Amino acid sequence: MEDMNGNGIGNIVIEELDPTFLFTWKGTRKSQQDEDAYRSHDHLELAFILSGSGKYRFEEGIRPVQEGDLIVINAGVKHQSLYSPESELPATEFFVGASNIHLPGLPENSLPVPEGKHILHTEGELRQRLFKICSSMMAENAVCRQGRYFMLKAYLMQIVLLVIREQCEPMEKMKGCSFESPSKTYVVEQIVNYFEDHYSEKISLDQIAENMYLSPFYISKIFKSETGDTPIRHLINIRLEKAKELLEGEYQGSIQEVAARVGYDDAYHFSKLFKKRFGISPSQVRKKA
Repeated sequence: MEDMNGNGIGNIVIEELDPTFLFTWKGTRKSQQDEDAYRSHDHLELAFILSGSGKYRFEEGIRPVQEGDLIVINAGVKHQSLYSPESELPATEFFVGASNIHLPGLPENSLPVPEGKHILHTEGELRQRLFKICSSMMAENAVCRQGRYFMLKAYLMQIVLLVIREQCEPMEKMKGCSFESPSKTYVVEQIVNYFEDHYSEKISLDQIAENMYLSPFYISKIFKSETGDTPIRHLINIRLEKAKELLEGEYQGSIQEVAARVGYDDAYHFSKLFKKRFGISPSQVRKKA
């Protein structure tokens, strides 16, 4: 537990935690690696699964990993990230390397792991925070600005402390309360509000995901679980409803101009979507109005 000043976690004092940042790397496994890729290091390695799924080989066997998993590879642990051809979406991993980590009761360059295993399954706020940190590290690593190493080290320390807190300070969920669902609801509400405010603009799910520090796959998954619809289909419905309001109202612009006002450059494509949605063409709606 932390002391009154927030300076300690368990018997670990933050002032004594001074890791050395070594590297970051992002990649997607697209083929099977050679057998000699099964190896160990003398440094700590953390691998966060940004999207997709795959497998990891450890001495005790092969274990599946998926989006949101954090693989803690302590010094001396033999491991190998495996290509999984059966995966619908191959795992994209973000690696961080570190050394000079000394925690009481653990070997050098080691972090606590759940029940002696290597994979920390994350969800809710923890998962979103890790996505955000990894995205920030990628952005920082892409530019050469003053203090770059120390910024990356600061992000590394956040990940290390999150892992320690998750293992040393487990938070028990209160009976009758769910902390994951409100988090999902909040994300979906933010996306819907963005659609409502920006439906007339070019909208990219990838850009929304990047701004929210989440993956497009995860956003699509939780959006459908909360609304029963995909983000793109929801956006299309908003645009078509807005177009119908324009056509039934006092707006006198052409069908091309109506399409443009709700985010479509192609009036023909817009008309097809409109008729499929309402069973009547935009021009027919205008005539009735």
